[in-house]
Amino acid sequence: MREEIQLQVSPEIAAHEEALMKEVSRKLAIASAEIRHLEVLKRSIDARQRKVKINLKLGVFVDEDFEEVPIQLPDYPDVSQAQEVIVVGAGPAGLFAALRLIEKGLKPIVLERGKDVKNRRRDLAAITRAHIVNEDSNYCFGEGGAGTYSDGKLYTRSKKRGDVQRILHLLVAHGAHPDIMVDAHPHIGTNKLPQIVTAVRETIIRQGGKVVFDAKVSDILIQQNEVKGVRLERGDILEASKLILATGHSARDIFALLQQKGIRIEAKPFALGVRVEHSQTLIDSVQYNCESRGDYLPPAPYNIVRQVQGRGVYSFCMCPGGIIAPCATAPGEVVTNGWSPSKRNQPTSNSGIVVELKVADFKEYQKMGPLAGVEFQKSIEQKAWTLAGKTQKVPAQRLVDFTQGKVSQDIPFTSYLPGTSSVELGEVLPSFIYRALQEGFRQFGKAMRGYLTNEAVVHAPESRTSSPVRIPRDYQSLEHVEVKGLYPCGEGAGYAGGIISAAIDGEKCAEQCAISLGKAQRVS
Repeated sequence: MREEIQLQVSPEIAAHEEALMKEVSRKLAIASAEIRHLEVLKRSIDARQRKVKINLKLGVFVDEDFEEVPIQLPDYPDVSQAQEVIVVGAGPAGLFAALRLIEKGLKPIVLERGKDVKNRRRDLAAITRAHIVNEDSNYCFGEGGAGTYSDGKLYTRSKKRGDVQRILHLLVAHGAHPDIMVDAHPHIGTNKLPQIVTAVRETIIRQGGKVVFDAKVSDILIQQNEVKGVRLERGDILEASKLILATGHSARDIFALLQQKGIRIEAKPFALGVRVEHSQTLIDSVQYNCESRGDYLPPAPYNIVRQVQGRGVYSFCMCPGGIIAPCATAPGEVVTNGWSPSKRNQPTSNSGIVVELKVADFKEYQKMGPLAGVEFQKSIEQKAWTLAGKTQKVPAQRLVDFTQGKVSQDIPFTSYLPGTSSVELGEVLPSFIYRALQEGFRQFGKAMRGYLTNEAVVHAPESRTSSPVRIPRDYQSLEHVEVKGLYPCGEGAGYAGGIISAAIDGEKCAEQCAISLGKAQRVS
């Protein structure tokens, strides 16, 4: 007999199978010897009370043997001779679109402007050590997209958009740890994501698809409002009637190309702010109500939202035991983001703290039309670069100094390896964002005792939270509202906000391609 139960236990008990077995036998009023196996179905941390607890959903096998079924890939067909669909971008939207196209009997041609995950590392090192930004290979561009070196947070609130478990299943089948299928806030880690992304690429190629690197798209070929193919910057022309455009939230050249060609795009609200770094020990003590979290709890995250002056001020992409990274995509700008290794074992934690923006906030750049938000982003990133000495150093301020508008006399060492420059961040950020952040941090300090400390450091800006542009598409067909065969997809098109939602959107666009090409009879 298999029975499902809910259980709340201490972290120590959750970590030891024998102790957990005793708790289960007590709850079910049966002998431990009758329990053949415990299967963890869901796991989450409850830190709301003084003593932290672990919530578990368990499958309990009572007098019944458990047979583990290995997680495997679908039975993909060989598509080497099938009809081709072009996929622009090898981030999660593009890669999962490619896998779904194969499942539907279509041949994906994945074009990635950047390099594969291995060669991409050299360009990341060049940003950190030599302050050199490669516009096509950086933290945002390259195989796996921005998520590859931004640590693979898999938590999503977009559960109504599609089958989250299916995406997690495919990630596990490509090498991710099975824990991601049970943890409430699954996470892979920057040190492990490259191998998984490589495995996905190998699946695409093995089944007859193509993945082409250093393949920057310079034009989308359109006749009579129908896609005919693309032209690459190096001159190649690839023909296809279907194009999934999954270029990510920082592909400003693609946004400009669409505008130049008269293909409709729209300005979209996003959020912008700073990235703050605390010691992980401090965040653990705040979140877990303890001096030391011990051996059985992971480094603590936090998630906080406040309303300030009619705007949301909130934490974004919080990285326990993590590092702040330089994420510029062009020379002459400074951009920050954060990541964590799989063990989240760095001594510091960081989080974006951002302010909700409205399209009306970009009025200074109205002459740019739908690219007004892009220009707004650029202006702040370029100002940060100038104020930090025209390098990849980041303008920084101690946290209490930030709330008081004081230039910090010195900046402690932070995880941001290109270095910091002490700057009053009101010079970097528009005043309405700066004031909202100041008040937001004060309110955070009241909610999280110890959070508002001058040992924490604020880095600016955190500006690439989501796309400042939406590429409008038909609600049902997912094609662009004016161009037949063009499927705007994922974060860059304004329809996703993270790895999982982008992957789901990639699958949905692939599904619609298949329906349009008469391949809908292949059952998922």
